[in-house]
Amino acid sequence: MELGKVLVTSAWPYINVTPHIGNLVGSILSADVAARYYRLKGEDVVMVSGSDEHGTPIEVEAIRLGVKPKDLTDKNHARIVELLKKWGISFDNYTRTESPVHKEFVQQHLTKIYKNGYIFTEETEMLYCENCKRFLPDRFVEGKCPYCGHAPARGDQCDACGRLLEPTTLVEPYCVICKSKPIVKTTKHWYFDLSKFSEKLAKYINENKQLPTNAKNFSLNLIKEGLRPRAVTRDVGWGIPAPFPDAEGKTIYVWVEAVLGYVSATIEYFRNKGDGEGWRAYWFDKDAKTLYFIGKDNIPFHTIILPALLLASHEDYNLPWNVSATEFLQFKGEKASKSLRIGIWIDEALELFPTDYWRYFLIATRPETKDSNFSWEIFAEKINSDLNDSFGNFIHRTLSFINTQFNSTIPEPETLDTDDEQVLQKVKGKIIQVAADFEACKLQSAANEIISISRLGNQYLNSKEPWNLIKTEKAKAATTIYVAAQIVKTSAIISAPIIPFTAEELWKTLNLPGSVHKQSWEEALKPLPAGHRIGKARPLFRKVEADEKKLDEMLERIRKATVK
Repeated sequence: MELGKVLVTSAWPYINVTPHIGNLVGSILSADVAARYYRLKGEDVVMVSGSDEHGTPIEVEAIRLGVKPKDLTDKNHARIVELLKKWGISFDNYTRTESPVHKEFVQQHLTKIYKNGYIFTEETEMLYCENCKRFLPDRFVEGKCPYCGHAPARGDQCDACGRLLEPTTLVEPYCVICKSKPIVKTTKHWYFDLSKFSEKLAKYINENKQLPTNAKNFSLNLIKEGLRPRAVTRDVGWGIPAPFPDAEGKTIYVWVEAVLGYVSATIEYFRNKGDGEGWRAYWFDKDAKTLYFIGKDNIPFHTIILPALLLASHEDYNLPWNVSATEFLQFKGEKASKSLRIGIWIDEALELFPTDYWRYFLIATRPETKDSNFSWEIFAEKINSDLNDSFGNFIHRTLSFINTQFNSTIPEPETLDTDDEQVLQKVKGKIIQVAADFEACKLQSAANEIISISRLGNQYLNSKEPWNLIKTEKAKAATTIYVAAQIVKTSAIISAPIIPFTAEELWKTLNLPGSVHKQSWEEALKPLPAGHRIGKARPLFRKVEADEKKLDEMLERIRKATVK
């Protein structure tokens, strides 16, 4: 049987700063969980993303640091790649916008769109800083949002209301480099006529049954308000040179090229494998699924701008099958800010606790329908109650009992009674539910359902009391432990997308062949045979102390050590 094609993508992180844990769960971590699940289901998965290196955020940061943008992004990209490995992120291709394949594809695609008549030039008024002697696109300028009044709003988007902005629409604008008030100056730019795709985009969004409500409603409201042409070029030096006639000195607007990076990253992956045409199956085969994991502030770029750019090529590209957009993870009620020391960054997090603690916590509290708030109290409760007291406790109780009472060997069961059959049936139903949650991108629900299986296992052990049965009815104790061992094996496989390091450790303790990540989802339903020998059980987790002051002090010490 031919495998189904699933392309899993995550928003490309800007690498002017290290991502914080809210950035991670909103895109890369969620994508990884989905990709790992679909691999277990036997699908032909390709997971891609990359470092977003171009545009004004990087150039502004490079100017502030007094370094060249390329030197800054080379260093930051290498650091992000290393951190993502530590987080267990299983990319097939994590690339960068400085990749020659990416630059080539973006220029070719935009040239095609230009020739198709969807890109036009226009003299336009832009903000210009006389002090810095530069135009001020995007992040070079800040001010008040003209719609909601939030400050500071950037020249490309307001973080508060999510609207796309133009620098000239900002109220009380100022240059972010020197803080001076800019003047208005005329310049020539190339624009993508987004409005020509309003009807097709509305049809695509309305007919897409997978799109979550937040992405669908936000996108349809933007179309209803009226889509306007969007600038394709910028007056900045750092970026991909614009391929249009007479466009010398112009570079491509970073969000136009970044969303096209999903295609170029897939092309690059298959070229590296020596299969130059393999990418087409993921982008043109109508049975292929494309999943995008993003934060809610990136919705319009993935439901409107990317689909329109693909439609404008006059090629029959697959439009996004699902765009899973999370709400924001806040810290003590505030938005993350490195300068204000609000939030936890992905390098700091791993200095405090093991990767799987963070992976589980972030997925189990993933802000899927509303903004969530990080606190050490909630973190400790999820680790202690869910991972340690439920998941880890059930597994350790079962396996250590096998070690001590059955010579580390799965015992031969008697005939299973009604209780035994019922608990296995309930587990089977929960496996089906976990799969449904993963496929609906309800990752928080999937995480909590996985923990409920171990709670069910603990209840089963408590009702059967094998520690008492072993004294008088060893055969019944053996049956109970045989059933519990099946639930342990199930837990190892279905938890693997979320806590991959722990699942692999458990798989090795069960003394099963290969890697847990190379198994099939159906393997979770197959029993461990009687007579199978296991390794020595060790506790999988430890409790976390919910001392906010102490944990904040630990975080502060890590930050000071990092600065040094």
